[in-house]
Amino acid sequence: MGTIKAICISEKKGTPKKDVGQAELTEGIGIKNDAHAGSGHRQVSLLSLQKFEAFRSLGADIEYGAFGENIIADGIDFSSLPVGTKLRCKEMLLEITQIGKECHDRCEIYKRMGDCIMPREGVFAKVLKGGIIKNGDEINAE
Repeated sequence: MGTIKAICISEKKGTPKKDVGQAELTEGIGIKNDAHAGSGHRQVSLLSLQKFEAFRSLGADIEYGAFGENIIADGIDFSSLPVGTKLRCKEMLLEITQIGKECHDRCEIYKRMGDCIMPREGVFAKVLKGGIIKNGDEINAE
């Protein structure tokens, strides 16, 4: 069982996302008003709070959304779940479609720290059933 700590969006691709506290997810699209919403298999990105905090403890001065992640949750290790795992938060349902990603260009975090965790720890999902989620909601693997 996990708890959502941040829901982040950005208006433009290539910019850090900001925690908005609540968001609407649309089936087959992603998070409403997020620059990365659209068809495809990477509609929503997820990152475990423990992985985020471990990176921050190395001296990284970062806020939620700095890695481009949409959802940060405490108590659930997204990167340990296999592709195909379903994640439920109230009526909303996601399906994990990809673990990690290839970084073609080094992001600002990599340039500052010499590392970035999204290629290893970031998880991507598609929205199977939409809904409204907010910080503090429970999110669980099914």
